[in-house]
Amino acid sequence: MVALLILIAGSVLAYALVSRRLASTIVTAPIFFAAVGLLAGPVLHLVDLGAHDQGLILLLEAALVMVLFTDSSGLDVRRWTEEPALSGRLLGIGLPLTMVLGAVVAAVVFAGIAPWQAALIGIMLAPTDAALGQAVVANPRVPAVVRNALNVESGLNDGLALPVLTIFIAVGLVAGGAESDLHAAQTLVLALGGSTVVGIVAGVGGGWLIRAAAQRGFAAARWQAIALVALAVGTFLVADEVKASGFLAVWVAGLSAGAVVRGRVDDDAFHLSEEAADALTAIGFLLVGAGLIVPALGRATPEMLVYAVLSLTVIRIVPVAIAMARTGFAVPTVAYVGWFGPRGLASVVFAGVVVANAVPGAGGLTDVVILTVALSLLVHGVSAAWGARRYAAWFERAAAADPGIPEASEVPETGVYGRVSPRGGVHVE
Repeated sequence: MVALLILIAGSVLAYALVSRRLASTIVTAPIFFAAVGLLAGPVLHLVDLGAHDQGLILLLEAALVMVLFTDSSGLDVRRWTEEPALSGRLLGIGLPLTMVLGAVVAAVVFAGIAPWQAALIGIMLAPTDAALGQAVVANPRVPAVVRNALNVESGLNDGLALPVLTIFIAVGLVAGGAESDLHAAQTLVLALGGSTVVGIVAGVGGGWLIRAAAQRGFAAARWQAIALVALAVGTFLVADEVKASGFLAVWVAGLSAGAVVRGRVDDDAFHLSEEAADALTAIGFLLVGAGLIVPALGRATPEMLVYAVLSLTVIRIVPVAIAMARTGFAVPTVAYVGWFGPRGLASVVFAGVVVANAVPGAGGLTDVVILTVALSLLVHGVSAAWGARRYAAWFERAAAADPGIPEASEVPETGVYGRVSPRGGVHVE
């Protein structure tokens, strides 16, 4: 464990020293940290991590906790409902279609797979992660409306997928004979209902306390930020202790707390949770490289590799094209949004949740997820800067010829408040 902590500290320091220089290259933060993990683990054997290593599981869970809280707390639901339809279409139409198409393709590619297993694959690989294609949402030449939509989608689809994942885990446990119908139903009600209650109570209650302390001058600015991080961690632990879904509770708590404290605490109060999410996500990719990618490659089958390719292309692009139909956006925009839907940390942790629940066939299901994330890490990281430049050049020509195209529309002030997608994205105010 000491060797792993030294590796993590050294890697974070090394990347911090060259982060600005690397920002314009194909070496994204996820690629850098995953490469360090691969080198230190499977190649040099400086650290020895397995899929069931408690340190790996704890750090990955901590990363997703901060990511979920930061993503959801940055959303103002009332304002978001007033912004242009693109974000809503990607989440309301594109996300469900991605889950369904992912399940259908899995059922076709993997002979003999149970329908609920195919559904789990589709659900685990539905969320996107902006960190794997940083330049896609960080390049200011890319239209703001497109960057905003990708940012919002990446920030919220993991939380929206969680209830569906929970339902199909319960279905899998019943189908595999691990639980009775009644016990599974009770567990599901607790997981969904209990998590929602814990999240609302923690978010509203904790948020009100933080807001009141800030308004009365009791809480120093830096401690307001620390309080929000403590709120996220505490919510997860309480929900987990009562056998509810800690991740879902944290996501709900972030939504609730963000609504309560937004505009009433120090402007920098959310920065600590954002930075914690960034750092833990980077560490998460290091752990994926050190302990998960090579074993998954060793067990890979041709069918798994085929599905990984389809997941990043057809399964992503077709739902996006349907979601963006009749919006007026040009084909290059549809292609840009469709291609840059990378899979990342949320999918990996979702796979861990499936394993932790002892779902039948979990090993094979998670191997598909790890392979897809590894492929996404490479292809989206390498193509992000180039793709952003090419698309931005097209947009500039198209906007010059017709300033009224949808891509040139302004992102309204009533859109998203604060930071929605923390992992390599942009701050959208």
